[in-house]
Amino acid sequence: QVQLVESGGGLVQPGGSLRLSCTGSGLTFDGYAMAWFRQAPGKEREGVSCISKSGTTPYYANSVKGRITISRDNAKNKIYLQMNNLKPEDTAMYYCAAGVSPRRWPFCSLGREDVNYWGQGTQVTVSS
Repeated sequence: QVQLVESGGGLVQPGGSLRLSCTGSGLTFDGYAMAWFRQAPGKEREGVSCISKSGTTPYYANSVKGRITISRDNAKNKIYLQMNNLKPEDTAMYYCAAGVSPRRWPFCSLGREDVNYWGQGTQVTVSS
């Protein structure tokens, strides 16, 4: 049984930082590209960042570029999302996802259709 378990969400003030983690089990972790998605109330789930199987190729949505860093540790079956200079519009449920690994750059995908497995999510709230 595949499980992706997120942690690290919470309430933070604008300009603050959070580090999300996701631990995978029941899957060949390094066989999947990994991604973070988020969904705000009343909005569609959107891809935020993804990373290749090896961890050498990160990719970011324009809305978060420069403020967010994705990384992975295949030895620990974990991925991370370091979020800095958080804004109220970053408030959302954040989901970890394991998905297909395209053969061309960026060797990962922010498309929901390319996701094989989802985590349950961790809430991030940015508010003063």
